[in-house]
Amino acid sequence: MYVAVKGGARAIENAHAWLAEERRGDPGVAELSVAQIRGQLTLAVDRVMAEGSLYDPDLAALAIKQARGDLIEAIFLIRAYRTTLPRLGATLPVDTGAMACDRRISATFKDLPGGQVLGPTFDYTHRLLDFKLAAEAAQPEAERAAPDLRPKPRVTEFLNQEGLIQDEAKAEDAPPDLTRAPLEFPACRALRQQALTRGDEGFVLGMAYSTQRGYGRNHAFVGELRIGTCSVEMEIPELGFAVEIGEVEVTECETVNQFAGSKTEPAQFTRGYGLVFGHGERKAISMALVDRALRWRELGEDDTGAPAQDEEFVLQHADNIQATGFLEHIKLPHYVDFQSEIELVRKLRAAAGEAPDD
Repeated sequence: MYVAVKGGARAIENAHAWLAEERRGDPGVAELSVAQIRGQLTLAVDRVMAEGSLYDPDLAALAIKQARGDLIEAIFLIRAYRTTLPRLGATLPVDTGAMACDRRISATFKDLPGGQVLGPTFDYTHRLLDFKLAAEAAQPEAERAAPDLRPKPRVTEFLNQEGLIQDEAKAEDAPPDLTRAPLEFPACRALRQQALTRGDEGFVLGMAYSTQRGYGRNHAFVGELRIGTCSVEMEIPELGFAVEIGEVEVTECETVNQFAGSKTEPAQFTRGYGLVFGHGERKAISMALVDRALRWRELGEDDTGAPAQDEEFVLQHADNIQATGFLEHIKLPHYVDFQSEIELVRKLRAAAGEAPDD
């Protein structure tokens, strides 16, 4: 496009050089390292990994640096790099019930076996600027308990003891892979979950908020929110058994939602579910709310016409990379298209001017 214009190639090279200069910033200030981004901007790194579908904190931090802090651009870089990687196999499903929890809370039960673990959270902080951080002085370290490695029962298990919550049906077939096949409708729940976890946090949050405001009648309680590390295992054909190949940090949310019952199901609670890489509780809770809203058909509920209940609307517009590509392509040259539009408008105006008065 621009390359075809006289001097276009040189202009692009100069634009890239200018971009690198802007990225570096003031040469008198120490350059921000990838290690610093990984260690101190962890929530940004976690979001890039989650929406980029690649668990690698170092690469996510590098992408953030290259993108000058533009997280959607960084997610784009990670997804593009991901397509170059070979697939060596598939891991077993992660057992989040055996998670080593740094944070575990419930809004439905006060007393839990294993206790409520607040962990690192903004929930109880005053939303006031801390000018001590600008002084770059060393901050006192708080006492940090080691993660509790003991498996903790899920909150929903307490409700299940009385049959008050719907059982989760286990899928018999392997779920489809959204990264290897295009999205098709109607989408199964596993495919919807993949689209939501890769979806833009702001969009999914907006959809979740709409359900809380009545667009979908989806009043939810956070049954349990967990953040911690889980083991990743893979079966090795030559060995005949699974071996642990690493750990990932994840955030998991289960919501408890009202359900009035149907002709075949008694009144009970139902579930919404969200799971993302890293520390991303806002995204996980949003996912759980939207997941529950999208389940209206399988639960025999009425379609209220709410945006969050429209599977095609939600899933087709959640992906920020697709949205960005379609949005930003309009700033590229469209000279020929626009000239044809101009000619059309001129012809319409000319025809209107020649038409006799009524």
